[in-house]
Amino acid sequence: MLLHDIKKSKGYNKKSKRLGRGSSSGKGDYCTKWIKGQKARSGGKLPIWFEGGQTPLFKRLPKLKGFKRQAKLRKEYSIVNTGSLDLKDEIQDGDEITKDKLADLNLIRKQDSLVKILGKWDLSKKLTFIGIDKFSKSAKEKIKKSGGEIK
Repeated sequence: MLLHDIKKSKGYNKKSKRLGRGSSSGKGDYCTKWIKGQKARSGGKLPIWFEGGQTPLFKRLPKLKGFKRQAKLRKEYSIVNTGSLDLKDEIQDGDEITKDKLADLNLIRKQDSLVKILGKWDLSKKLTFIGIDKFSKSAKEKIKKSGGEIK
């Protein structure tokens, strides 16, 4: 078989529908688009949420009233683990741990933030905690076990 022997398959050259060529063509007058209107024009599509001029659903439903400031009411704590205190070489046995000291050691970002001590990993140093806002139950146990105290 050679290239000049190849024939086009049946239906290869299909004529396109010719719209608007008289009433006898079967596609005349309204060109299968029926009577004029928005949908009869080219590009005349309605958005999916359009309800035919009826008040849309998003306008019919009641709106939430008021302003909720839950983010301002929520307290966010800076978290420090007992293990991270144990790993710091700057902290010695018998030191007092305050918010200022934690900020100096870059364990918390701000001195005025709320601080919570968690009991992740063991604590081997005897430390005194002053002015810390919260302690987890396991942190209290590990501090007492190491000989430290909470004031």
